[in-house]
Amino acid sequence: MGPDGGECDFEDFVAARGPRLLRMAWLLTGDAHLAEDLLQTVLAKVWPKWRRIADDHPEAYIRKALVNTHASWWRRRWRGEVPHGELPESVTETDVYADIDLEHSLAQAIRTLPPRQRAVVVLRFFEDLSVEETAATLGCAPGTVKSQSAKALRTLRQLLPAPFAERAECDVAA
Repeated sequence: MGPDGGECDFEDFVAARGPRLLRMAWLLTGDAHLAEDLLQTVLAKVWPKWRRIADDHPEAYIRKALVNTHASWWRRRWRGEVPHGELPESVTETDVYADIDLEHSLAQAIRTLPPRQRAVVVLRFFEDLSVEETAATLGCAPGTVKSQSAKALRTLRQLLPAPFAERAECDVAA
């Protein structure tokens, strides 16, 4: 294609926004390979509709498709497993790996959230969407986004060790 704007525009969009969309997919799935599969599946679904959605916020459309597709995968694949892992015993001021530990602990804690809460946290705090944009993406009321955010943040504060919870609150507030 090309001259009519179809294939080239899609390829340009994926080249420009792909890394951010892949990060979102990773935050939703918690697994690099599943994230790649999720993004690839969504892009394959979007490609035939590209001309229709290209002029009307395609990134928002794809974010919503990522959330919905992940939710349908989660419903099918859930086997009652609960992720867990060992957290560092202590953190000192001179810990050169503190940021990595925080990121890892936060990612583990996010994966324990129910899918709806996880989607809200990813969209609000990692994708930096407003309450209204998040509600539109998830197809729910802004009040639902606020209540799901509050529940998710309460859970994350309980799951993260005190030094990490304090740093995570500062990072989320920033």
